Amino acid sequence: MTAANTPAVVGARLDRLSWNRLHTVILVALGAGWLFDSFEVQMFSSSVGPLGDHFHATVFERDAILAVWLGGILIGALAGGRLADRFGRRRLFVATLLWYAGFTIVTGMSPDLGSVYVFRFLAALGVGAEYSIVNAAIAEFMPARVRGRANAVVMNFWPAGAIVAALLAYFVLDTLGLSDTVSWRYMFVLGGLIALVVLYFRRRIPESPRWLVSRGRDVEAEAILRSLEDASGLPGPDCLAQSHDRAAPGLVQGIGELVRRYPGRLALGSLLDLAEAFGYYGIFALLSVVVLHEVHISDRAIPFFYILGNVGGLIGGLVMTSVFDGLGRKKTVAIFYAASAAGVGLLALATSTRSAGLVTAAFIVANGLATAAWTSAYPTFTELFPTHLRGVGVGMSVAVGRVGAIVGTLALPSIATHLGATASYLLVVGFWLVGVVAIGVFSWRGGIEAARKPLEVVAAVRSRRELSVEAAT
Repeated sequence: MTAANTPAVVGARLDRLSWNRLHTVILVALGAGWLFDSFEVQMFSSSVGPLGDHFHATVFERDAILAVWLGGILIGALAGGRLADRFGRRRLFVATLLWYAGFTIVTGMSPDLGSVYVFRFLAALGVGAEYSIVNAAIAEFMPARVRGRANAVVMNFWPAGAIVAALLAYFVLDTLGLSDTVSWRYMFVLGGLIALVVLYFRRRIPESPRWLVSRGRDVEAEAILRSLEDASGLPGPDCLAQSHDRAAPGLVQGIGELVRRYPGRLALGSLLDLAEAFGYYGIFALLSVVVLHEVHISDRAIPFFYILGNVGGLIGGLVMTSVFDGLGRKKTVAIFYAASAAGVGLLALATSTRSAGLVTAAFIVANGLATAAWTSAYPTFTELFPTHLRGVGVGMSVAVGRVGAIVGTLALPSIATHLGATASYLLVVGFWLVGVVAIGVFSWRGGIEAARKPLEVVAAVRSRRELSVEAAT
């Protein structure tokens, strides 16, 4: 007797697998990509000074480089989500890596500041696409019982990448003793070349069977499922593999379906990402432009300041990972978003003392809590979207978040200059609390707790509010 590979059957077969070598390859390959996305962001922080000095850029022109970068991520997240749902996760794994590594290398060869803007924007398109693709893929491959923990581990490659970038910055900018004319160029060229190492692992990742079945490509899905089952030592069921290609919705149609059928989930993803991006990027901009100079942390000591802060971030992310599946998504997000608000308050108190040591210690704590918060948010909203809309859903959430990042990056240093750092810190506290309210309302409205549940069950269970909105439209 044969049975068709329905989404529920494919999900059940993936969820019953024991952890095997291919799971490890997928986790490392996707995590390494996230590491180099972080590497890109942190590398900019270290190189913008020499780059700006080389081109005699004003403070506004230097800030504009980051704003252009974040704008590229916004567009890339939307486009990447659509492309991932249309063409699959695997193709985009390789394409985005080559794209942003290539334009990162080219940035190091920029003849003028205008070229830097263009190449940074183009590289950011690839990084933005990564947000949608990596989060969708890790959720779709991992068994339900470890999905949250595995996704959180991938997110924690971000602070690891930040530490690597800071160490490379110290090596290139200090140890080698290169002049400002060439040091920033070495940073970008080396960063792009190192990122290409990930290509070796990326090429070994198969296509998501869940995505293949959602497109009617059952024969290909069956072959991948069999290889995963063989690696786990499990026999596969006697399934009838058949192909009947189905079209994926376009970007506008996909967003329309999300708004119509899953408004609460889309709102949650957008608000969680908006809150964390404003707080995370805004604090780094505030520290770099205003606070570190006020507390007399020297340029030479700044790389070490960020290394210590990102060690705190890595510890915070790992602590969150250890409790994520046990506490559940809703409680974990609420606890760490609230704790992040408190961490920013601690950083504000430390800044008021003008003590470099206290600011450093407070930053370690605040960044640890912030990393725990945002690494809990991405897996939480990623797994809420159905497979055929997961890329678009994550891309839309990230795009809204990048708006917060752009506003926070440009506004917080300016507010601090005119009203004092405390005013900027209080605004960041308010944004973290927006995330607390968002997850609270989602829970109150009957939003599903997705921890350890099959993705197909998560997509099928919809709240009364979502059903009423769809009926009204």
